[in-house]
Amino acid sequence: MQVSASDYRARIERFNSKLNAFVDLTDEPVGSGLTWAAKSNIRVKGLPCTAGCEAYRESVPAQDASVIARIRRAGGSVLGTVNMHEGALGATTDNEAYGRTLNPWNKSLTPGGSSGGSGSAVAAGLCDIALGTDTMGSVRIPAAYCGVQGHKPTTGAVPIEGVVPLSTTLDHVGPLARDVETLWRAMHVLADWGDAAPLNPAKLSGLKIGVWDGSGAVELTSAVARGFVRAVSLIEGAGVSTKTFEPPVYDYSRSRRAGLVVSEVEGALEHGVTEDGARPAGLSDTFYSLLHWGTRQSEEKVQAAYDHIAEVKVASAQVWNSYDFILAPTAPQEAFAFTEPAPANQADFTAWADFAQLPATALYSGLSKDGRPLSVQLIGPIGQDRQTLEAAAAIEALVGKPPMPPGYEW
Repeated sequence: MQVSASDYRARIERFNSKLNAFVDLTDEPVGSGLTWAAKSNIRVKGLPCTAGCEAYRESVPAQDASVIARIRRAGGSVLGTVNMHEGALGATTDNEAYGRTLNPWNKSLTPGGSSGGSGSAVAAGLCDIALGTDTMGSVRIPAAYCGVQGHKPTTGAVPIEGVVPLSTTLDHVGPLARDVETLWRAMHVLADWGDAAPLNPAKLSGLKIGVWDGSGAVELTSAVARGFVRAVSLIEGAGVSTKTFEPPVYDYSRSRRAGLVVSEVEGALEHGVTEDGARPAGLSDTFYSLLHWGTRQSEEKVQAAYDHIAEVKVASAQVWNSYDFILAPTAPQEAFAFTEPAPANQADFTAWADFAQLPATALYSGLSKDGRPLSVQLIGPIGQDRQTLEAAAAIEALVGKPPMPPGYEW
């Protein structure tokens, strides 16, 4: 269904006050292409680029980020910027300065983070595509919690110039959309593929796909486990050869620590937080304390974190001698309530693709008994974004496209 930018603006007027997905809106003329939203750490000329921080409320760029420039050249309309967890360092998009963004499936649930506004906006049908950033899973986890599709590109495939970074080592810009075909169209623009080739879903029969469920080392909710078993059964029924998989070298606890150390060390440098307590005005206590923790890590711990990430990337190269793709749950749990603590294992299945620089597509895979979206992700070899999306489209045809949340139907 083709929806105009004017129609989306009408839906934003109707629904955004209920969700707090959009933070700032443009008044630019309507383009001829797709309709986009940008996470608030991506520079859109003329709109505040806050990175979710009160400190940058008055920071209005005079120039677009590279991805926004590509969108405009392709005739796309940028409707505005969407909310995020402060500094892109968090799991809930419960933002002290810009408010709590709600999940369209259930307003008591988080939309995930840090690109929660992106997931909420796409799920509620407020835009064709929302841009997010993914450091350890922040495109794919909101896609999973909000019941939409999301793609983390191969490192370097989509430019990050003009994005306020959390971690220049791990950050990626990627799209969220309601179906894989729209992700495909988005990647043509964002990665400047330079052709208009249509999406042709891959033939699944004969593919070798590794099945990664954590082998008991990652605690899955019962709903996620059931949903993942169903997805695996469907691809096996389509002729896929499956085999149990675990990423080499990727120790869950060590990887969590490595990702956090690198993010908080590099984030502290970006935001001017120093070990001696220098604190720029406008950072929340929580965000400041996380970054300050990064400044207090020993050189040995910091180097060990970088070394682990490098080891994971090197070891991942051998995976593709045995597998065409890897299928995993996107997150170990469904969206959780704002009143619950964020699970420590939230990024256990997503961070591997960031460390190893791999393309990964999160796919809606059904609903839990209490109506929370479920999700799986397909991870491909480095540089094979097209092939990963083609295979994801074939899996989407088996498991079904995301429905609209109740109350947000067209």
